[in-house]
Formats: sequence, C-alpha cells, structure tokens
Amino acid sequence: MSEGQEQHARTPEQVKASVIEILKTVYDPEIPIDIYELGLIYDIDVAEDCNVAIRMTLTSPMCPVAETLPPEVEMKARGVAGVADVSLDLVWEPPWSPAMMTDAARLELGMD
Repeated sequence: MSEGQEQHARTPEQVKASVIEILKTVYDPEIPIDIYELGLIYDIDVAEDCNVAIRMTLTSPMCPVAETLPPEVEMKARGVAGVADVSLDLVWEPPWSPAMMTDAARLELGMD
C-alpha cells in the first residue's frame, strides 16, 4: 500500500495511538520523562476525518520551554501518518501537578 493509501486507510483510533506514540518521544528538558507520561497531555481527540485536537499544559506558566514545546508537539503530531490537521490548545486549568504523572513516571523519578 502506498503512503497516500495508508493515510486514508487509518482509523481515528489508529491515528490516536500513533500520536500518543510520537508524543512519548517529546521530553521536558528539566525532567527525564516524556510529556505524555508526565501528564502534560490532557486530551487527544481524533475526529472521523482524522483532524487531531490536542489539549496540553506545561509544568508551569514560567516553564523555560513554553515557547518551543507546544510547537514541537504540534509538528510531531502533524508528521503522523493519517493525520489530516492538528490544533493544539495550551491550557493552564487544571494546573499541572506531579499527581498527574503516570505510575511509571513516578516510579522512574523515585516518587512511589
């Protein structure tokens, strides 16, 4: 199957799984855990037409990567096969806290 056919053949569920996979390659430089496991990604919605809406936050509004991390997330999501378009909403509510990290992330940081 050619790349173009593959893009049209992917279901929203497959696209979402691939977006999550690629977001697990994005790291907050201050914490050695990917942003998905850190809990910075609040929601990923993939519509039937494979338009992707990502709602995310940062560890704090003063985060040193506030200017670079959201565009990196959007760019990587756009590169996923089957994605038609990406909209990214950077939110501050609810505020991020370490409680939002996955169990694996807390274990990695020695917090459990």
